[in-house]
Amino acid sequence: MLPGLSADVIDLGIVPEDSDAILHFGGLMGGAALVQLVLSAAAVVLGARIAFQIGKSLRADVFGKVHSLALAQVQEFGIGSLITRCTNDVLQVQTMLFMGLTMIAIAPIMGVGGAFMAVRQDVQLSGLLLIVVPILAAIIGWLTLRATPLFQRMQRQLDGVNAILREQIEGIRVIRAFLQQLREAQRFGTANTELTDTAIQAGRLMAMIMPAVTAVMQVASVALIWAGADRVVAGDLQIGALIAFLSYVSLILISVMMMGMLIVLLPRSLVSGRRISALLQSEVLVGPPANPQPLPEKGSGLDLRFDAVSFGYSGARAMILEDISFSVDPGQVLGIIGATGSGKSTIVNLIARLNDPTQGRVTLGGVDLRAIAPEALAGRIGYVPQKTYLFSGTVAQTLRLGSPEADDAALWQALEIAQAADFVRALPEGLAAPVAQGGTNFSGGQRQRLAIARALACDADLYLFDDSFSALDQATDARLRAALRQATRHAVTVTVSQRVSSIRDADTILVIDLGRIVGLGPHDALMQDCPVYADIVRSQRSMAEDAA
Repeated sequence: MLPGLSADVIDLGIVPEDSDAILHFGGLMGGAALVQLVLSAAAVVLGARIAFQIGKSLRADVFGKVHSLALAQVQEFGIGSLITRCTNDVLQVQTMLFMGLTMIAIAPIMGVGGAFMAVRQDVQLSGLLLIVVPILAAIIGWLTLRATPLFQRMQRQLDGVNAILREQIEGIRVIRAFLQQLREAQRFGTANTELTDTAIQAGRLMAMIMPAVTAVMQVASVALIWAGADRVVAGDLQIGALIAFLSYVSLILISVMMMGMLIVLLPRSLVSGRRISALLQSEVLVGPPANPQPLPEKGSGLDLRFDAVSFGYSGARAMILEDISFSVDPGQVLGIIGATGSGKSTIVNLIARLNDPTQGRVTLGGVDLRAIAPEALAGRIGYVPQKTYLFSGTVAQTLRLGSPEADDAALWQALEIAQAADFVRALPEGLAAPVAQGGTNFSGGQRQRLAIARALACDADLYLFDDSFSALDQATDARLRAALRQATRHAVTVTVSQRVSSIRDADTILVIDLGRIVGLGPHDALMQDCPVYADIVRSQRSMAEDAA
């Protein structure tokens, strides 16, 4: 205690009633703060759960939609774009939802509550908010409108980067074989630089939102202090009231900043949302029928017919196939040959119903393919695509892809027919041997034979071989075709090949040129009546003689 001062002199002037009031209101404020903390934490947890569940559902919907698209639609969207929509676009929407759901309750309450208390404190000073709020809205709206086209461009460029990266990863052997690493690096670098430049432009615009909001609100605070100071001097306003008013304005500032954080995310999430919506709302060109018709019982034999079939991509100037008509009975083999780009694989895609005809119809067992349930059709077809692809797993899992119930004996039988049993037996694990993604741990010929065995394991009524023997030597090709003839004698077999030797013994050979049938019949008849086929045969004989 200081000398000369008694205990009675040191008095803070707080009477018991004031102390009780401080404790009372302080307790209320502490309780309110605690409630706010709990509610904020609950909002974060609930917002995260809802946002991530919606993101999960969106990814599942996009994934399912991609698998329902016709092959032509997949090519139209682009694989890189479909990957981006399923990953990055969904992530942008999910992030926006999380931030929005987290702040959607806090920011409006703080903003509206602060404005209400400010008006309640002083109506005259609150008039300044009528000027500040429209200015903020105008600034944020202008920046958002400027940034939205940039985000649209950025997502398209991201599609391009993904497409280039995917292409380079899949073609890395070709790139290294031709020493094109520098060229491909420059191509990727160009696409990456364009994406980066666009992202920087959009980022600069979005980065202006927070400084602009802060500057406007700080200028408004200075104006409030300047206007309030004159009224304090005049005795019309208490200092405490002015300080309280500034506190309410700061609450409004914080809420506006929180909304600004959402607005930074809004343009890109809107672009991503539109891209996802465009995919999900795209028409299903190859969809399940409303009233599916049954096929005859399995093993009873199904004939394949094309009735005046034409096919063209949407927006294309010309048809890829025009007026294609033919029929194949059970037990018969149809060979398809023609120049590159003539439409051979397109015919196979129509049979597998990866696309539907633009005109005409394709029937199996007398039933239009469009009237057959997809699962029923898939169970009757064994398909080997032109580009062989094996999924990661084991040899047994690969072979059971189309027939999960097949036992080991059926798998070995399929391998024997496909001339693949010898090299599979040579593997230490046999059927349990691992298969890398894409089958890259096997040679091209081994991959083709495994893909053929995968189709044969289905015991189908229709087999489609789209240039499936190109990686095989002549001897293996001959043995495989002889074994196939016996194994598929109950079914329709369609074989597409560039080599005459692979389809020479077919019951009927279909010669395609520029999307039209120019020859149809057995080998000997075509040699007499089809100049296009005769030219193909002579050219391959000359090549064989030159090689010899």
